[in-house]
Amino acid sequence: MSWLFGYKSQVSPQGGDGGPEPPGPPPSSAGSAGQMAGDANLTKAERKAMEAYRFDSSALERAAEAARTLERSKHAREALELSKMQENTRQQEYLAKVKEYEAHIEASKVEHKRVDHEERRKTLAEETKQQQQRAQYQDQLARKRYEEQLAQQQRVQEENLRKQEESVAKQEAMRRKTIEHEMELREKNKMKLLEAELRAKAKVDRENRDLTLEQIRLKAEENRITVMEGIKTAGSVLGQGATALLTDWNKVVTTVGGLSLLALGVYTAKGATGVTARYVEARIGKPSLVNETSRFSLLEALKHPIETVKRLKHKPTEALQGVVLQPKLEERLRDIAIATKNTKNNKGLYRNILMHGPPGTGKTMFAKRLATHSGMDYAIMTGGDVGPMGRDAVTAIHKVFDWANTSRRGLLLFIDEADAFLRKRSSEQISEDMRSALNAFLYRTGEQNPRFMLVLASNTPEQFDYAINDRLDEMVEFTLPGLEERERLVRLYFDKFVLQPAAEGKKRFKVEQWDYSAVCSKMAKMCEGMSGREISKLGVSWQAACYASEEGVLTEQMVLDRCEAAARQHRQKMAWLSEQEKLDHKSITGGKGFLTQ
Repeated sequence: MSWLFGYKSQVSPQGGDGGPEPPGPPPSSAGSAGQMAGDANLTKAERKAMEAYRFDSSALERAAEAARTLERSKHAREALELSKMQENTRQQEYLAKVKEYEAHIEASKVEHKRVDHEERRKTLAEETKQQQQRAQYQDQLARKRYEEQLAQQQRVQEENLRKQEESVAKQEAMRRKTIEHEMELREKNKMKLLEAELRAKAKVDRENRDLTLEQIRLKAEENRITVMEGIKTAGSVLGQGATALLTDWNKVVTTVGGLSLLALGVYTAKGATGVTARYVEARIGKPSLVNETSRFSLLEALKHPIETVKRLKHKPTEALQGVVLQPKLEERLRDIAIATKNTKNNKGLYRNILMHGPPGTGKTMFAKRLATHSGMDYAIMTGGDVGPMGRDAVTAIHKVFDWANTSRRGLLLFIDEADAFLRKRSSEQISEDMRSALNAFLYRTGEQNPRFMLVLASNTPEQFDYAINDRLDEMVEFTLPGLEERERLVRLYFDKFVLQPAAEGKKRFKVEQWDYSAVCSKMAKMCEGMSGREISKLGVSWQAACYASEEGVLTEQMVLDRCEAAARQHRQKMAWLSEQEKLDHKSITGGKGFLTQ
């Protein structure tokens, strides 16, 4: 309602605007001029004081006039209502702007808190990072100090060890010089003594020379006379005996009959001895082709009584006890061992087995274990022994099988390097003697036997004759050990050849302290491609290195050097193989299975 009182409303800080101002009567010019003239003579402070008490009546007049005009108008009530509504609208807009401003202030506070929280979080993160870096730096410093201390201790120990070695070397040199000087003095004394003895002997010989020559002549004369008398006596006796024999026919007949009976006795004794020898060889001894057997024989018992007693007391063991091999191969060999044992207990027919693979993978050892586990005897022969026998090979093979058939417990006949005489007859150039030996072997193995079990071993099974392959019931491949098997083998032989002798306190055999487990794992990687036999020889070389050292102490570097040398020698052996040998040994580089004690 500001327009009713004749003043113009100012724009509010929120952007509100007043209503229209009605025109009022213009102020008097004379009054205005006088007022302005009077105000000009006042000071600034007096003008401000006067403005506080000044009242413009024209505004009231305009308001009264407007009220009268509005009362006379027929739209007075509507204008009043409209005026109220506008005033309410402006109040609502003002309240809305106030709330919006308050919301903006709250949002600003929230944003400020969020920014403050983010800054605190960043500050905490930075402090945490700084603390971690500080801790890492302190840890690095501590580790560096510890490493420096270890290095210093190691240098001190090396220096002490070097001084001790130098002292020992000096003492050893002095001892050697003393011993050499003593030996030199002893040698000089011996030479002087020998020279004196020779001089004395030569002097005696010169003085007794005439007497010695006279004694020699007398002995020669006596010997000549004695020989001549003996010849004359023998001639006269033989002549008289021959004359008496020829003149008496009864003596002649008696002599001829005696000589005939003597010849008959000699021939009969020779034949009986041959028959007896063959019987003893078949029943008591062993054939010439068999190199090793667990079968009891009287001759072997007499030669080796202690070993025979141990063998009789030996109890059957598991076929795979102490064996390192691939799980699938282990399962298959265990099935073969169980089947063989049950076949022996039930007196069934044995199955023939071929074991092939690189050398040194445990074929012979498993055959012995299989026989011992099954309660059978075993016999080992080599195919290379058949060829040099020539025509006698056929007879020797028949003797082996006749001897095998006499076993009461059952015999496991193991033929190592069987491809040496069981080669292909169609493509290989073999002699007639080898062909006859092969035919004899085929004849004796044509049917399965409840008396003996045939086990063949070969590195090149592709060279077997087809008829030999037809007689095989089971074929097992023994391959080189993998990484896990090599590590187990290295640990096994390290314990067997190094730790156990050191623990037993053998002379000149000590082991330094180091991480044995880590070194064994490292050596297992270095021994890639090596067989179990080569790893076993590596264990023996560790002992040799310890025995060859001056102090008799085995160090980590010595063990690694021996392992590196063995790996280098293995690579050299593989490089020496010809192309045909590499084709024949295709299985050398593959597989993981292996057997060992």
